[in-house]
Amino acid sequence: MKPWIFLLPAFWLAFTSSAQDTAPDTNVTTLWKFELPGGDAESSPALAPDGTVYEGTFRGRLLAFTPEGKLKWQFKTGLEIKSSPAVGTDGTIYFGSRDRKLYALTPDGKLKWVFATGAWVDSSPAIAADGTICFGSWDSSFYALNPDGQLKWKFAAGGIVDSSPAIGADGTIYFGSHDKNFYALTPDGKLKWKFATGAQIIASPALAADGTIYIGSTDGNLYALKPDGTERWHLRTGGYTASSPVLDAQGNLYFAVNTEECSVSPDGKVRWHANYAADHIVISGAALAGGNILLSTPWVKASLFTADMKLLWEFRASYNLRNSPNASPGGTIYFSAGGFLYAIHPMKESASPAKSSWPLWRANPQHTGRVEIR
Repeated sequence: MKPWIFLLPAFWLAFTSSAQDTAPDTNVTTLWKFELPGGDAESSPALAPDGTVYEGTFRGRLLAFTPEGKLKWQFKTGLEIKSSPAVGTDGTIYFGSRDRKLYALTPDGKLKWVFATGAWVDSSPAIAADGTICFGSWDSSFYALNPDGQLKWKFAAGGIVDSSPAIGADGTIYFGSHDKNFYALTPDGKLKWKFATGAQIIASPALAADGTIYIGSTDGNLYALKPDGTERWHLRTGGYTASSPVLDAQGNLYFAVNTEECSVSPDGKVRWHANYAADHIVISGAALAGGNILLSTPWVKASLFTADMKLLWEFRASYNLRNSPNASPGGTIYFSAGGFLYAIHPMKESASPAKSSWPLWRANPQHTGRVEIR
């Protein structure tokens, strides 16, 4: 299809926003908040099936909390943790650190194994159906490890890989690089195809039920690619896109460009946009909770909107809200801000993950990065 070609601010001025300023519903309960002993967090919290909450901090600590907000244990790494943890089917927690390593911990916080790379590991690991752990490093390599921590294979990209990978239903692994390319690898590490964009890719891909792959680039475009790597369409936003898309049950996308939140239809048409972020650059992804949209902004708040952007409630939570929120099947919402981890619950609206292929950052509450066809 013919691509949309609009530059900011003309891109947004070309459409009438459907976002509405309405009074927020205050029926949201703070279940608990915990001051993070390891400082602020840019990592997004992950949830184990038993309700345990895992969060990494920028002072190099991986923390585990009970569903009631009690600190279970903490594990210290050599440097900052920006990588979000992923939880395997056996409860193993995988995450990277800027001490150049990927860690695997047991559910009780004991070191299972550690794998050293040549540079920072900001990429959040994905877990394949067979237990393979996949992630990128600032050493310009992409790694696949066996569940015991042994190297399965290694792929050389042309630049830093801090984009977090996504794994398709057929096992194909997708990720972007600072070399401006978006890669698709077979489960055994062979290159299937690569797609060139105009600038670095730091966002993570989202996968649709029909196999479409969505990826944003800092070249100011959102791309929709077919499973064979050819372009389905691209949307010229003209803005900085570090936020990763999420998808609702109808296949509509939700993501951020600069300070704007927007929604795009599966065929690449803008549905609405809103400057919800109060002029702060948004790098976090949204979460689709029930039929509603959970958004977080840097420095300000977390809010829940209907699908047409009518405000249901907002929760002000100090500052530096830079990670993507997570939603449990029971409806509790987790996010960190200003050195605290929060657990909140709306009184009326459903807040469990939407029934789509990619409703949350990293696809699901466990952050496996693997598509789930629902």
